[in-house]
Amino acid sequence: MKINETNYIQKLKKGDEKALDYIVDQHLPLVKGTVRKILMQFNDSGLIEECINDVFLSVWNNADKFKGKVEDFKKWIFTISKFKAIDYYRTKIKGAEVVLDTIEILGETSAEDDLVILENKNEIMRLIDDLEPVDRKIFVLKFILGYKSTEIAEKLNITKAAVNNRIYREKQKLRKKLIKSNLEVV
Repeated sequence: MKINETNYIQKLKKGDEKALDYIVDQHLPLVKGTVRKILMQFNDSGLIEECINDVFLSVWNNADKFKGKVEDFKKWIFTISKFKAIDYYRTKIKGAEVVLDTIEILGETSAEDDLVILENKNEIMRLIDDLEPVDRKIFVLKFILGYKSTEIAEKLNITKAAVNNRIYREKQKLRKKLIKSNLEVV
């Protein structure tokens, strides 16, 4: 029996691969558009393709959970696409946060890990060099020399809240730059 608009859901639930092919043909533009809209800021076509493939794999693995009518399938696949893309987005952002959190070199690492961390630290230092002089000083005191926010505030004659606000704002900017530069995550 040929796969068509009226029977593709039943065939998919029975594990017919031709039904999945039909779904890909019919819904690829919707899935691709949804995923691209969320992940396009990373400029990583491989990430987008991986996410799209993951969406269709999820549709295949969870076909038995779809309980709606044919008209509801488009909404269902859109929702899967949106949440898969958001998961990929969070994972990518989390990777940038890991790099920011590993600025200091830890004593109990292997030589290879120390080299990778040192390379990441050098890349981050180049990004920090682009900061305003006060912000650069705050970052060096906080993340390189290990000063506390209160100590930095006293040293620079500003409030602790001002120090924390500057750190927060600049970390957001650095995170975006790290994502764009696709810095290796340790």
